[in-house]
Amino acid sequence: MSKHKALKGAIAAVASVATLGALAAPALAADTTYSPNGKSVAELAQHGGAQRIAAIGNKKAKNVVLFIGDGMGDSEITVARDYLKGANGHFDGLDAVGQPSALGDVQAGTGQYTTFSVGNGSKDSAVGKDGDGKLVANPNPGKLTPVTDSSASGSAWATGTKTYNNAVDVDIYGNPQLNLFELAKAAGKATGNVTTAEIQDATPAVLESHSSERACYGPQGKTDGTSNNASKQCLINQLKENGGIGSISEQLLDTRADVTIGGGSKYFRQTVQGGEYAGKTVWEQAKEMGYQTVENDPAAMNALEYKEGQPVLALMSDGNMPTKFNPSKATAQDPAKDANPTVCTMNDKWLGNQGSSLADMTKKALDLLEANPASDANGYFLQVEGASIDKQDHAGNACGQIGETDDFDQAIAYAMKNVDLTNTLVIVTADHAHTSQILNAQPAYALSTVLKTADGNNMVVSYGTAEADSRDEDGGYNGGDMAHTGTQLRIAASGPGAQRVIGLTDQTDNFYTIANTLGLASTSDDQKSLSNDAKTEVKLTDGKYVAESTGFNGDAVLSYELKDKSGNVLAASDSSTPVSGVRVKTAQTTSIALDKVAEGNEYTLTVTGRQSGKTVTVDFQAPAANSADKNNGKPGAGNADKNGVIASGKVNNDTKAGPFGAALLGKTGTAVLAAAVAIAMLVAVAMLIKTAKAAKNDR
Repeated sequence: MSKHKALKGAIAAVASVATLGALAAPALAADTTYSPNGKSVAELAQHGGAQRIAAIGNKKAKNVVLFIGDGMGDSEITVARDYLKGANGHFDGLDAVGQPSALGDVQAGTGQYTTFSVGNGSKDSAVGKDGDGKLVANPNPGKLTPVTDSSASGSAWATGTKTYNNAVDVDIYGNPQLNLFELAKAAGKATGNVTTAEIQDATPAVLESHSSERACYGPQGKTDGTSNNASKQCLINQLKENGGIGSISEQLLDTRADVTIGGGSKYFRQTVQGGEYAGKTVWEQAKEMGYQTVENDPAAMNALEYKEGQPVLALMSDGNMPTKFNPSKATAQDPAKDANPTVCTMNDKWLGNQGSSLADMTKKALDLLEANPASDANGYFLQVEGASIDKQDHAGNACGQIGETDDFDQAIAYAMKNVDLTNTLVIVTADHAHTSQILNAQPAYALSTVLKTADGNNMVVSYGTAEADSRDEDGGYNGGDMAHTGTQLRIAASGPGAQRVIGLTDQTDNFYTIANTLGLASTSDDQKSLSNDAKTEVKLTDGKYVAESTGFNGDAVLSYELKDKSGNVLAASDSSTPVSGVRVKTAQTTSIALDKVAEGNEYTLTVTGRQSGKTVTVDFQAPAANSADKNNGKPGAGNADKNGVIASGKVNNDTKAGPFGAALLGKTGTAVLAAAVAIAMLVAVAMLIKTAKAAKNDR
């Protein structure tokens, strides 16, 4: 065997282990480093493994509104309050949520939560990639990482699972983890997602998609459609043209939230590369899927009304939305700054000037959700992000982050006055801490801005976490490189069950607070049971054969296999990675084209939920040529019913179904598969070591 073939085989073996891990992730090899509470990285990376208050119960609420200030640590809140309100000032939103007695007898609580991740990038996962998007699996995935990024932190509260920086709702093995939108939709609730960032950015993306790479914005990558960068920014196995579940933008449409408002409209100008919409732009796909679409038009956004079966997709800017305040620049120590402190000014391009502030967008989202019959019957879940607190912190832009914090605060204040806190839980927190610090004097070794605050005093805001010297020719910071910090964060809540945030919790606890408050399936077993009633119908429509699956609500990805009468596999989904396969459209119909079906022949179709392990088998015979069935299955037309259904099947929940059927969900089945995965991983690692030794010997 050549070195090239050996290496290819070893990587393929690791990839197959990653796929098997979709059903038994804990069996994979992982970093065994112990954290102070005695849990290994592998244990912390399990669903719910990092909870600090797992034993604390929940009160029920009909609705939940989650406010995320991206990068809004305690320091960022204080900087904005001191500048805008004075040191003894008060925010109408930020300082009211969680404050006892601030809202009458409403339950309230304030605490802190931890934000660490379990991998410093996809190189620490089983689904890493090289520069060409090809799989590079780490055989020892997971690494305790004290400083998180927005995608790992968002995945933690969206799914209850700790993961690696750069991951969107997949664990360190690459296995998709069900998120709050999927679970809310399975429960019949309405869903809304609002952000001042690109809608494909990490925080909104964790409610829309599953991606091994956070930069996999669209079918052509992170581009406006004039180029194709997908292989640079996506694991190519995830792309639809390669048999994957698709990019973040494409999955957003599949998830079908009732309300989506944000930026990033230019990424919807990309051309779809695979699947039924290939050759069309993502905007065109959205319109064909029945969305009400708005592109960069605040007036049109404000005119939107609820329409049955027509979810809202309003993207208000090409990229991230313009900030409320014009930028300031952090510079090196200079006495002249104390004598001439900075005063922030309004940005003429801020969309709030056109009726699209974050408060305006929050109002529109709440109006649309409350007009939705699903909300009236079952409630809603809404996430609102003030995204550019973080982005301006990265740039050392004090005025920028202050204006975005102010915009965020006003959105919270609007919600607090307009939701019913007797049946709605409101949570306000952040995803990670950031760089800005308030000092008594300008630092000698960091860049800073001196601001004149509302109470007339000078306030020094320091920025000192850039990993490289990024000062420009004027000695000012050129933006983009200030790094996050790993400190714990404030979390506050008002409404039913708000006390659950008191004390020290973890970001993953926030998932359980929200899910259990809304009555959603939060444990792995409960989530798997959501697919108990799944079914698949084989249909003949307009001369084409298609399998339509419904009820796989405990799954994010389906696999399928089509065999002929002799048992030959004619077609099958790709299973090279956990993000390969067919993306489930939760609480909707997921379609699979059966292009290999020929008239008059007999077939067996098997459809399996990759997360639940639930399987549907359908045996069918395609109508013969010139039969009545070919006329779209009209009444009396052979073996097709009036809807064109040729045959159908349901999940067999018999626990005696065998090691690869429903029994897989039991302890014995999981243990058997765990052993198989462990053996496979040992073989894969051995192959990698052998290949490395061979290469060394040939030098």
